[in-house]
Amino acid sequence: MSQYPINKHLPKASKLAYGCMGLGGGWNDNPVSPEHISQARRVIDTALEAGINVFDHADIYTFNKAEIAFGEALKQIPSLRESMYIQSKCGIRFEDESAPGRYDFSADWVTQSVNGILKRLHTEKIDVLFLHRPDPLVELDALASALSSLHSDGKFDFLGVSNMNHHQIGFLQSALDMPIVANQIEMSLSKLDWLNDGVMVGTPGYQNNTYTSGTLEYCRLNGVQLQAWGSLAQGMFSEGGLHSEQENVRVTTEYITTLCEKYQVPSEAIVLAFLLRHPAKIQPVIGTSNLERIKACAKAPNVTLTREEWYSLFVKARGHVLP
Repeated sequence: MSQYPINKHLPKASKLAYGCMGLGGGWNDNPVSPEHISQARRVIDTALEAGINVFDHADIYTFNKAEIAFGEALKQIPSLRESMYIQSKCGIRFEDESAPGRYDFSADWVTQSVNGILKRLHTEKIDVLFLHRPDPLVELDALASALSSLHSDGKFDFLGVSNMNHHQIGFLQSALDMPIVANQIEMSLSKLDWLNDGVMVGTPGYQNNTYTSGTLEYCRLNGVQLQAWGSLAQGMFSEGGLHSEQENVRVTTEYITTLCEKYQVPSEAIVLAFLLRHPAKIQPVIGTSNLERIKACAKAPNVTLTREEWYSLFVKARGHVLP
């Protein structure tokens, strides 16, 4: 299992993915402007030059505008599409006159969503289609039929899921004629229950873990690429972390500073290197639109933390000694 699982399907995929949620001008009703398109182009160029070639979208990001801005940037130079892998997610619906915010894996909605994604991105297919959040009302056979049709029509190559536990993945997989190749969940130095699950077995407080036990192992056993959203912990461990009111954040940030000096990299690289060091071959999704931070993040694959350094980060960040 030395190779990233996603490389079986996307052989040239980078170890990091770029999350496009910050593109398109914000979560408002303002139209996409030429500046938003220029920003998307700068982000694309910076990421590709830094060796990041996986771009992560969702149809809801900035109310569709992230895909629009990105697609318009690709439209200007179509050859850029050959240099990247594009993934996008569907299945979340905003509140409207008929219902509150909800999830929708109905055949009609998924089909409509994929067609909209392709139109906004100005591409004939996406490399990986993700189902964004579990829909309790999913009709499994109808969803499977819709996905099979979309796949046969060449509208996406591979299927992933987001925010699902291993029971949900296995249930969905049982009806599909294609493998689920990725699962995107929140993992970072500030969200550690995916690790606490493995070390807290049989100890008091284990039942308070918010992570569904066995998901990480299921993904590893079944070749499902784990992608980490929120991987930078919203900048919690950047310089501002030195002044945090939370002791574990201050202590962790101080230690990250020493590792930055040792490896001669920015703090973002150390925060991501923590995820990359795990043998599950986690693929962090970075969401910053700051070009310098993108470059800083791209240094993470050059850092291989020692076991002692990894455990030091883990224990300091969790704020408690291991059981």
